Amino acid sequence: MLNYTSSNFKSLEELKEIAPSIFTQVGSESTSDKYTHIPTDQVIKDMELLGWGVVDAKEVKSRKESTNGFQKHLVVFRNNDVVINGEDGDTVYPQVLLTNSHDGKNSFQFTAGLFRMICENGLVIATDTFEDIKIRHMGYDFSTLQDTIKEMVEKLPLTVEAMNKMKEVELQEEQMFDLAKSFLDIRVEGTENTFDDQAIEEVLEAQRSKDEGNMLWEVFNRVQENIIEGNFEYITKTGKKRQARVIKNFKQDQIVNKKMFSKALEFAA
Repeated sequence: MLNYTSSNFKSLEELKEIAPSIFTQVGSESTSDKYTHIPTDQVIKDMELLGWGVVDAKEVKSRKESTNGFQKHLVVFRNNDVVINGEDGDTVYPQVLLTNSHDGKNSFQFTAGLFRMICENGLVIATDTFEDIKIRHMGYDFSTLQDTIKEMVEKLPLTVEAMNKMKEVELQEEQMFDLAKSFLDIRVEGTENTFDDQAIEEVLEAQRSKDEGNMLWEVFNRVQENIIEGNFEYITKTGKKRQARVIKNFKQDQIVNKKMFSKALEFAA
């Protein structure tokens, strides 16, 4: 799981300890002749010039020695001058999530995220108008990056609009139950695990007083947090109950978060 609690930018030396693949200076042998290698640390330096520092990073564990250093990794950027101050005290920092690899299998992918100060929890935005932005490994320059980040920042009002819409929608008990159930469906998707009404009640529990209430934004945030943190029990195919685990894999974290954000917007429609 990503560490969203730090407000301090990480140095290049710290990042070398966390995700060494960021600093790989050549592409793997599997890359094609058309592949242009762009070290992720160069993008980090360019992002810093635009005011965006790194607050966390992760890399996929390499299963083979031949793939070590070329594996997929993620870098989380934040600009402390870009902030959404809610009238209710719910301060949110937009984030830029960058994923990349050096094996030729992935382009640079920029995803929009949000960081809530109240619960020190990160969200990943997924809407029809806020799609991921990709830069292919066939040429990269600072102006391209600058245009990409500018495009994402210009769409921030859409994020504020989505948040405010959720804050204006009050859910009935049945709707809260349905939202929690749909989120649990997303969490167990692709497995043989199931869940019961007790699990639904568990993910609806608020971890702090500011997330209590019936408004969609409050319900969404507390259920999202409990789903990611694994604060519920699921049922295995043999009928035994097991405590869910924290989602630590950043790829799964992003996929589940995007699906939950998109599902929550359906309840605001």
